[in-house]
Amino acid sequence: MKIKTKLAVATTSLLIGLTSTPVMATDPLIAGKVDCIAPAGPGGGWDFTCRSIGRLLNSFTNGEITVQTLNMPGAGGGVGFAHVITKRSDDAKVLAAASTATTARLAQNQFPGMKSDMVRWIGAIGTDPGIIAVNQTSEIDSLETLISKLKQDPSSVTFAGASAIGGWDHLKILMTAHAAGVSDLKRIKYLSYNNGGTAVTQVVGGHIDVLVGVASSSKGFIESGDLKPLAVLGRDHLSPPLDKIPTSYELGVDVEASNWRGFYMPKNVSEEEYQWWVDTLKAASQTDEWKEAMVQNGLEPFSLFGEEFDQFVNQQVNSLNLISKDIGIIK
Repeated sequence: MKIKTKLAVATTSLLIGLTSTPVMATDPLIAGKVDCIAPAGPGGGWDFTCRSIGRLLNSFTNGEITVQTLNMPGAGGGVGFAHVITKRSDDAKVLAAASTATTARLAQNQFPGMKSDMVRWIGAIGTDPGIIAVNQTSEIDSLETLISKLKQDPSSVTFAGASAIGGWDHLKILMTAHAAGVSDLKRIKYLSYNNGGTAVTQVVGGHIDVLVGVASSSKGFIESGDLKPLAVLGRDHLSPPLDKIPTSYELGVDVEASNWRGFYMPKNVSEEEYQWWVDTLKAASQTDEWKEAMVQNGLEPFSLFGEEFDQFVNQQVNSLNLISKDIGIIK
């Protein structure tokens, strides 16, 4: 009980400083070793999410929680998702990293027999906004010009991204074109690369026409002038010094395509345990330490927790399912 009391005092003290009233229970319920499942190999986004939250929680709880990252690659995140459902169904000391890629795969039924409501969605702690860019010598000088070319001939432009065909980067440009009124989306050319860095260099080198990616892997190339950004895919501007890039909404294309970073946990944990994790992650994500980590890694604020996040995820899955059907990725 001494460990739990120390953690409760530390957590509640921070919450008092962050909110008008503390929202956590006096007994934190969780202490000791916690597993964070990164459903991919080391070095990727889910691995980053687990390791980052591990450092944050260890510091935030004065060492009372130690997070161990378990890399569990396979099936585009499906192996990790299945593990949580079948092996850890009521274990409150396991989290799993997730992102928009997770919801896209659930929407396209790539996790056979599994659905988004088979787990509890805890919260999102940041996002990596989608971006469309070209190299500095490209004749495509605006999102309007790009859309015009696609309307004239959907196959006239080739896009590069880091996801597989039908994955999140591919969906971003299809969603953008769909929102702009481009027809015959199946003719849009998209090439998949192993990572965002490779996709960027293909566009910078003039080998591919347009990059559809994320702000974090594009930032340095934009600042150097090697990439010319056409739009951020969403409502909100990026943080300085990239805050002058127009948003798709400003340009008349209503598309939201950010890659949020967040967590889910087993479905059968108690309501009290679930709420403890919601409150703890929410408080930890509001610390200066996490805000600095977001800046260092090119993430933008995106804070959604508990039932609101759970509803958001399930709605996003339904929306992406409809879009995937509309553009012919799934039947």
